[in-house]
Amino acid sequence: MEINGVEIEDTFAEAFGIQVSRLLVTAATKKLAKIAATEATGYGTSVIGCPAEAGIDRYVPPEETPDGRPGYIIMICNMNKGKLDHELLERVGMCILTAATTAVFDALDDEEEKLKTGQKLKFFGDGYEKKLEVAGRTIFSIPLMSGDFLIEGELGIKSGVAGGNIFILAENQAAGLLAAEVAVDAIDNVPGTITPFPGGIVASGSKVGSNKYKFLGASTNEKMCVTLKDEVEDTQIPADVNGVYEIVIDGVDEESVRAATKAAVEAAVKVPGVLKISAGNFGGDLGAYKIALHDLF
Repeated sequence: MEINGVEIEDTFAEAFGIQVSRLLVTAATKKLAKIAATEATGYGTSVIGCPAEAGIDRYVPPEETPDGRPGYIIMICNMNKGKLDHELLERVGMCILTAATTAVFDALDDEEEKLKTGQKLKFFGDGYEKKLEVAGRTIFSIPLMSGDFLIEGELGIKSGVAGGNIFILAENQAAGLLAAEVAVDAIDNVPGTITPFPGGIVASGSKVGSNKYKFLGASTNEKMCVTLKDEVEDTQIPADVNGVYEIVIDGVDEESVRAATKAAVEAAVKVPGVLKISAGNFGGDLGAYKIALHDLF
């Protein structure tokens, strides 16, 4: 299959199940809300080495938020419900409560379970916290030296999908990077999805385990390294490819990840110098979700 003259490899992205939370962070200004959302989603690229996968979903204008202020929806994900509960408490408590003028609301419409994050954080108020109602939601108001921090008492979680991905193979690094950037921008328009790596772009790539070091749980994917294509016998890098980037996608469900994958491919193939779109998988042995590229079109 080709789109805009770019080969779409007949392969699939292998994704896996994950527990997802989706929060709305509001503040007095768009800038302050973005700062808090960015802080709360740091150190959240991959559960290979991070305590969570996290990212900013989208901006929400004041007319669409419970408190009439600008905000950003963020997603924080973990394989384990207990660990996700811990991550929410720490990230909201240390990165959002500490940020100027912020409030936190649940942003999941179809949650499967509720975590009592707000009910736990209220104790920071040391007895001065208050229970309020905002737009029909049960909210705890925690007094701070700068004013009150508001947080919804319970935050929803649900089963989501992580590890959706595409590989962009280009004739040079510049073309690959530009294609990756426009692909991430396209995904930003798909609600319920995040691209957790820095700027949404994966520069590293990895494989499970190691060929040489037994103590490693993951190591570089030498078959996809452009500088090793003349050294690795079974390289997957064509001779004319000198730039490769990966986009990893997490979402609230498989449908969202599939929509984001399609949007990313459609954007990337419009960039001159992009030669091929592929995807990463482990032969179907790791994840329950198989997102075939050809099935998206």
